[in-house]
Amino acid sequence: MGYSGELPPERFNMAEYVIGRAARREPDKPALLVYDDAEAEAPHETWTYAEIERAVLGIAGALQASGLERGDRLIIRLDNTSTYALLFFGAIAAGMVPLATSTHLSEDEAAFLAADSGARAVALADHLPHPDRDSGVRAIPAGDVAAMIRSAGLARYADTRADDPAYMVYTSGTTASPKGVLHAQRAAWGRRPMYQGWYGIGPGDRMLHAGAFNWTFTLGTGLTDPWANGATSIIFTGTRDSGLWPRLISRTGATLFAAVPGVYRQMLKYAAPDDLARLDTLRHGLMAGETPPAALFDEWRAATRLELHEALGMSEISTYVSTAPGVPRRAGTVGRAQPGRAIAILPEEDGETPLPPGETGLLAVHRSDPGLMLGYWRRPQEESAVMRGDWFVGGDLASIDADGYVTHRGRADDIMKALGYRVAPQEVEAVLARHPAVAEVACAERHVRADVTVIAAYVVPRVFASAPDPHVLTSYAAEHLAPYKCPREIIYVPALPRTANGKVLRRVLEELYPR
Repeated sequence: MGYSGELPPERFNMAEYVIGRAARREPDKPALLVYDDAEAEAPHETWTYAEIERAVLGIAGALQASGLERGDRLIIRLDNTSTYALLFFGAIAAGMVPLATSTHLSEDEAAFLAADSGARAVALADHLPHPDRDSGVRAIPAGDVAAMIRSAGLARYADTRADDPAYMVYTSGTTASPKGVLHAQRAAWGRRPMYQGWYGIGPGDRMLHAGAFNWTFTLGTGLTDPWANGATSIIFTGTRDSGLWPRLISRTGATLFAAVPGVYRQMLKYAAPDDLARLDTLRHGLMAGETPPAALFDEWRAATRLELHEALGMSEISTYVSTAPGVPRRAGTVGRAQPGRAIAILPEEDGETPLPPGETGLLAVHRSDPGLMLGYWRRPQEESAVMRGDWFVGGDLASIDADGYVTHRGRADDIMKALGYRVAPQEVEAVLARHPAVAEVACAERHVRADVTVIAAYVVPRVFASAPDPHVLTSYAAEHLAPYKCPREIIYVPALPRTANGKVLRRVLEELYPR
């Protein structure tokens, strides 16, 4: 039992697969449309496949000329513009390893990523401080990256192997520090099961993604997969309002729309009913990143007469379970394994023998899947902890019924979800624990409504009678964490619930300390 789809060729470059093939077939076809005004009649930027390829190979050549070599890590901290995406694929084309990050990282977080990854360079937005001179990390200003796009010294796609490193993304794990997930060049090939197992995509499609260029969800679902299919990608970079997306779908003629569940909830709540009822070009919506409320599917269908297709995934493999045009939704489940992928439910404690249908355990994917990561960067112990024989175990609790439908039953490791991002409670706790007023702290999701949760910090103060205003702690967290990782609520408690062995029981915090 293993991956049953077609495997990638031995020599494989992700950027060539995603961009080069389409540039040879249809060089003048629009590959990327960038809108910065939802009311504009025409996009702010239009890039054909030939123009995208020339820019990517120009960047690749300029990076090589600057002294960077194959395998070098390059951190990207640019603003939400097309330059971000072009640099990402340009580095991959050259055989370098880009790290897609955000301009919203605190300087502590940025310094950690630079040191942990061993990055040789960082592409920086103009408003960000340059790295310390002693760090060994060279800064590449945003203007220099823009100049690379126009470089005359075009490179060729690097002659990489399918298993050579392509890019890295840092994700919250079960420790206080994020870990680097290193993906191979074959990662783009490993996304092929999504084409019909989630999207139902073809070369005639126009994919509108609601995310920013600096999010791997956008880089994958919004760019990599549409381009690999010769389709047109559409990204919006302007000011967003609550009724934006239906208008933009209609104006751009989008046939597919991808977003996190929160975006769909906002559309239903704030968009004009007539706008939702007139999504004439849209075939269906795509949704991933966090667990949606069950009512969302019926509410969306009632308002638009269209389906929503949900997908479950993780940074280590992207999405691998989903519904699709040919896989109807079954209430309470997240779909079935995408074509070719092999999944199983393993015992929660130990063992590599799959459990029978209906039993709950850890959701696992076979290690032969070409979309699976190469491993965790410099974290061999964490890497070995998630491998059980031929299976990768990512920490999701689930069950699979006799028809192959997967019911997601939460996280075994208490990972929180915030705005579609995975956030480890340990990472937030490690920051708050440094505040002198905090004796102990535990973080967990807390419901503000039946279908909405926020990150909450349950704090045991050193002196209960003189505990600071909660705003003091949220402000302190904001100095050291990206905005999406910051707790939205601070709850002072006399003690944290623990097991007999002293482990904090995060799952019972909300029940133990209700509103």
